[in-house]
Amino acid sequence: MTVVTAAREQVSCVAACRALGLPRASYYRSQRRLATPPPPRRACRPPRALSDDERREILAVCHEPRFVDLAVPQVHARLLDEGRYLCSLRTMYRVLDERGEVRERRDQLRRPVYAKPELLATAPNQVWSWDITKLRGPVTWTYFYLYVVLDIFSRYAVGWMVASCESSRLARELIETAYRRQQIAPGQVTLHADRGAPMKSKTLAQLLADLVVARSFSRPHVSDDNPFSEAHFKTLKYRPDFPDRFGSVQDARAHSTRFFDWYHHEHRHSGLAWMTPADVHFGRAAAVRDRRAAVLAAAYQRHPERFVRQPPTPPLLPSAVWINPPALSAAAQ
Repeated sequence: MTVVTAAREQVSCVAACRALGLPRASYYRSQRRLATPPPPRRACRPPRALSDDERREILAVCHEPRFVDLAVPQVHARLLDEGRYLCSLRTMYRVLDERGEVRERRDQLRRPVYAKPELLATAPNQVWSWDITKLRGPVTWTYFYLYVVLDIFSRYAVGWMVASCESSRLARELIETAYRRQQIAPGQVTLHADRGAPMKSKTLAQLLADLVVARSFSRPHVSDDNPFSEAHFKTLKYRPDFPDRFGSVQDARAHSTRFFDWYHHEHRHSGLAWMTPADVHFGRAAAVRDRRAAVLAAAYQRHPERFVRQPPTPPLLPSAVWINPPALSAAAQ
């Protein structure tokens, strides 16, 4: 229509409409609408909607002192018992929600957001994981407690003890002894644990602060945050010679001595390229791998036809061990 109006200044309306193929009636009708715009449409309220006064009454009733600590269904039910009906239960919810008043109004326990621990070890004595497990005693409801401090890179138990109770004082003594025995420098090692009472005790925290040892904790109720200690305890308790009960704390200590001697020096660990924890912890793993490679090379020289794809080689030694490796970024993927 704007084109027709502009063209009309030079040609007649009839000629302009004919040239554009536009009926003149449509042009004149549009001109009338522009000259007298229709009145604005008034928003019509649905017949079942509450009036503003009714909504204010609902809010006023819900704000009464006797109702401020009650849930919406409680308020609605009590009003019905009093012979009053203001609105449906769902509408009462909706009116309160518009003002942000639908929530739990009692004091609630709000748990903090725990960060996922991400720890990396590329050599022994960089990250230690420690935990305590129960060993069943001679009668029901009696236990002994096995404390184990494990190096996650080599899986070597740098410290362990069996006691008759869980104690922050015993934990302090164990970790301090392991620290001295391994000749740890200040700031060298990070100690990871769950959130048990001995792990979070002030006694242990003071020791770690004095030794300049970083602390790391698992998230509550997340066993995957402490996988190395959990796997180690499973290796202990799934051994064929692990007893159902121990007769005394001395019996538990004697069994643990035999277990750790086997675990350190005889157990070939799947996560260590089938090396023993002692070989990896004390730097003998490379020499052991070279000897294995020589044995495999000799076997290949004797019967190369038995190795179809390539000459055999021993598994590579681990170069990095993670607790919760970080997720790959989208660019890396």
